[in-house]
Amino acid sequence: MKYHIVTYGCQMNVHESEKIAGLLRGIGYTGEAPAEDADIIVFNTCCIRENAENHAFGNIGALKKLKRRRKGMLIAVGGCMAQEEGKAALLVKKFPFIDIIFGTHNVAELPALIERKKREKKVVSLLQDRAETEDGAEAFRTSYPNAWVNITYGCNNFCTYCIVPYVRGREKSRSAERILEEVRTLVAAGYKEITLLGQNVNSYRDGDTDFPALLDRVASVEGKFRLRFMTSHPKDFSSALVAVMKKHDKICNLLHLPAQSGSTRILSLMNRRYTREEYLEKVALFRREIPDGELTTDLIVGFPTETEEEFGETLSLVKEADFSSAFTFIYSPRTGTKAAAMEGQIPEAVSKARIARLIEQVNENTRRKSEKYVGKTIEVLCEDFDEKKGMYLGREPLGRMGYFPCATNCVGEFVQMKVTRANGVSLYGELV
Repeated sequence: MKYHIVTYGCQMNVHESEKIAGLLRGIGYTGEAPAEDADIIVFNTCCIRENAENHAFGNIGALKKLKRRRKGMLIAVGGCMAQEEGKAALLVKKFPFIDIIFGTHNVAELPALIERKKREKKVVSLLQDRAETEDGAEAFRTSYPNAWVNITYGCNNFCTYCIVPYVRGREKSRSAERILEEVRTLVAAGYKEITLLGQNVNSYRDGDTDFPALLDRVASVEGKFRLRFMTSHPKDFSSALVAVMKKHDKICNLLHLPAQSGSTRILSLMNRRYTREEYLEKVALFRREIPDGELTTDLIVGFPTETEEEFGETLSLVKEADFSSAFTFIYSPRTGTKAAAMEGQIPEAVSKARIARLIEQVNENTRRKSEKYVGKTIEVLCEDFDEKKGMYLGREPLGRMGYFPCATNCVGEFVQMKVTRANGVSLYGELV
């Protein structure tokens, strides 16, 4: 039996799909196959942005004919969209050929749901919240030499635009010992880059162990590997965390610090709990202590009531904070969030014009910073081979992707690459 997993959203969903693959292999599924040849297709959905939700609906609907031809094939839908209030009923109504629906807290129950479906004709579902943070699923990792390690689940921040607390639940931290055990096992297995994941890693706490203490312990694990973490909420970003980053060479000096807006008034409406000035103070702290570090961020345009002047403050923040790159989004109303009910929703045409200007400003930063790499030799962790380019590729510590030719397979190896040219966020060169 074969499986096919479709993943939407962020790295947390990518890692969750690895857990789903591990569960399926544990009950007899032998590997991944194209959708048309799979015995089960699993959609690991995301509802943070409307586009991701629309893509999921479109891709599920496209399976109707395949399901009609292959009646024994199972279709399962999990992830944030399945957990969102009212969406499970809508999925069943729109796509009655779905077999299984499971929530964000019920990944580990997927094998039991598959067994139930074999006995029952109707769709089987499980959307129950669970108190424990360990889901017990052994991941089948597919991102070598990179590995993702969850340190928290859920979120307590309730930003007014975000649906995560409603679909992922309240924040829960994993035990520090379990995290350390997982990291040691990954390093021993040859993984070269570990990324600690959480909606807000800075609020991690297990007894007396806060996030800086956890990061310090993980970075002290023996072996050569890089260490990254995301996402870091600005309101909780501290000098203690910067001190740990400065202490360990293993920790990449790339900080992802989502600003969301450059306007203090808009930040207040978003319930971000910091001002523009406070955000820039955090940036100054990072720059002062780690001068060779780089910052990336998330930015939203078109939030309800955002004026042209306030959008201009976001543009100026890109310059002042000197981001090396940014994930940019048009505000997307999510049912059930406070922002969705706010007056002053921005017309789509205005938001599209703003994001085009924002992307150009971000790209200008990215191009300028990438050009500084030309002529330098950098360490790249080779991750894969790009068939179209005919080159190997991998990231340097500050997150830029490097492409280079190599006569032998060097995936999983640290290599020295001399940069000969830059193209946006990508660097090209040759091995030294």
